[in-house]
Amino acid sequence: MKGQPEDRAITLAHYIVEKGATVRAAAKKFGISKSTVHKDVTARLERLDPALFGEVRRVLNTNRDERHIRGGAATREKYLGRQA
Repeated sequence: MKGQPEDRAITLAHYIVEKGATVRAAAKKFGISKSTVHKDVTARLERLDPALFGEVRRVLNTNRDERHIRGGAATREKYLGRQA
C-alpha cells in the first residue's frame, strides 16, 4: 500500500476498528511493515483524527491485553498438531 502517509493512516485505522485487527494482521493485509502500521495509527493518526485515534487505541489496548492468551493458544495448537 503506497501513497500518502495520512491517507494510509486513516485507511489502516478504519480497518483495525472494523475488524478488531492486530497491528500484525493489518500489516499483512496491506503489505507493509508492523512498524509502519504502528507509526501510522499512533503518531500520525493522533494529529489527523483524534476521535478515530481513540477508537484505534481501544482496539490496540484490547489486543495487547489479550495477546498472552492468543500466544498460549497458538503454542497449544502447535504441540497438539505434532502429537497427532
